[in-house]
Amino acid sequence: MVSISVSLIAAFIPLLFMGGIVGRLFREFSVTLAFAIVVSTMVSLSVTPMICAYFVREGPSKDATWIDRAVEAALARMIRFYDRSLSFVLENRGLALIVFVSTIALTVGLYIKVPKGYFPQDDTGLIFGGTKAATDISFDAMKALQEKAMDIVLADPAVAGLGSSVGASGYNASVNHGRLFISLKPLDQRGYVSTARVVARLRAKLDKISGIRVFMVPSQDLRVGARSSDSQYQFTLWSADIDALQKWVPKVVDRAKTLPGLTDVTTDREQGGLQASVEIDRTAAARLGVRIQDIDNALNDAYSQRQVSKIYSTRNQYTVILEVGSKDRRDPNDLSRIYVSGKGNTQVPLSAVAHVKRTIAPLVVNHQGQFPSTTITYNLKPGVPLESATAAIEQAVAEMHLPDSIRTDFAGDIKSFRQSVGAQPLLIVAALIAVYIVLGVLYESLAHPLTIISTLPSAGLGALLALQLSGTELTVIAFIGIVLLIGIVKKNGIMMVDFALDAERRRGLPPKQAIHEACLARFRPILMTTLAAMLGAAPLVIASGPGSELRRPLGITIIGGLLVSQVLTLYTTPVIYLMLDRLHRKLGGASFTFVRRRPEPQPAE
Repeated sequence: MVSISVSLIAAFIPLLFMGGIVGRLFREFSVTLAFAIVVSTMVSLSVTPMICAYFVREGPSKDATWIDRAVEAALARMIRFYDRSLSFVLENRGLALIVFVSTIALTVGLYIKVPKGYFPQDDTGLIFGGTKAATDISFDAMKALQEKAMDIVLADPAVAGLGSSVGASGYNASVNHGRLFISLKPLDQRGYVSTARVVARLRAKLDKISGIRVFMVPSQDLRVGARSSDSQYQFTLWSADIDALQKWVPKVVDRAKTLPGLTDVTTDREQGGLQASVEIDRTAAARLGVRIQDIDNALNDAYSQRQVSKIYSTRNQYTVILEVGSKDRRDPNDLSRIYVSGKGNTQVPLSAVAHVKRTIAPLVVNHQGQFPSTTITYNLKPGVPLESATAAIEQAVAEMHLPDSIRTDFAGDIKSFRQSVGAQPLLIVAALIAVYIVLGVLYESLAHPLTIISTLPSAGLGALLALQLSGTELTVIAFIGIVLLIGIVKKNGIMMVDFALDAERRRGLPPKQAIHEACLARFRPILMTTLAAMLGAAPLVIASGPGSELRRPLGITIIGGLLVSQVLTLYTTPVIYLMLDRLHRKLGGASFTFVRRRPEPQPAE
């Protein structure tokens, strides 16, 4: 019990030092589990024996009821079959060794092959939408297009409510952008149609609106922040040379749109905005006695919503805004109606001292740090793994041979995803090393902890096979299940090795007979604990409702890992035990195993 509990806590020690949002998730998980194990161990060593002493008056009957007789008969047949098959395996250890090596190879191959993701897409019943029109659109025209999109969304039977905003705000950087906040009905009231299917249905209808594009992404409870965007995933380009950036960004966007796994590809580049520049004729202004400051004040009064006064009433106050009428600020030609003060308080038309030049300018210039940047955003088509889409974008950009002055990087969810994927092998290795050190101290051996750890590749194989068969990505939640398997599955090896060592040291049995008896004696406890853990994880797989998508990969990995490891470790662990025992005996024994010896009794004086 002490070995199982302490080594389980040791498996989660490396997770406490992981950084980022994934590290924070593991940290909460590890601390909670560690305290639960400590309290459970204390209760098992103190309260449980006391309860047994008072309430367990006799051993369980094997034939009292028909259920007892059926269970006992089934277990007896299983043990007899296991006894015969284990004897065959111990006589043909090479076959078991081939199975063990094949398990390791398949585990590594499946880890490379299984598609990896960040967090599962959970159904929160909320959809974030973004709308985008031409850069030279007016507010009134954008409002009319937004209302058309709203009517289509509200007509969908799965939609419960809708919020909308248009124009420059905290959500939008320019007038040609808008936002939609779509709330769906509860899952049972919309016919158990998933949010992703609702998005696909709305997208087909909204694409028919001319003059505006609508982007939608289902909301997730867990998402790493980045720039506010119209799609879920982001790819950023930045450079000190803004001209090179403006030249290459449209090419990268066009290339990304051709990738088969991407949809809703867009960018925050707003290059087609209209600009009117007032160029002053200083010679004419000096001749007519017009100051530059007077021109600036006249334009400020006409168009900048200048606050000139406040009117105070009994209960409220009202700000007085000075500006020209709406009919006189619809076109740059209306600037000719502006007058400025000249020599002798005369009113000089602005067209006499300046002329208007129409140009094109970007509506927004974003920055990455201190450099101009442009972010390309996109969503994934159904069934496309995040890892393959990320690799496709990297390959496409590499084939374009961008100038060295342009830097590229993923942002938001993908950036954190790539960091977590890169850290996964290191975390597994660190957890195994921690478990090995703890078991080595507990068993005073360098060889037998390897026997216990040899049970883990089969657990990894089972978890990855379950993910592959169920079509589930290896997400952060699934990886938590794999780490948890490190602590759960090794209890099989601990039960066998602990019993075998005790038989060797106290009863003097040879290693082969000791491990054989250990396997038969511990078959029932191993089967019982494995079934208990599998049944405990079953609700995670079959549950439905809000948040079930986020928990399902955890149950799939636990059940798959326990199922395969239960079958393989019953045969491979005894073989590994005998091989390591022979190895350390050939090397002298002392370098691998340290056995405490009782002091010889001293003769009485």
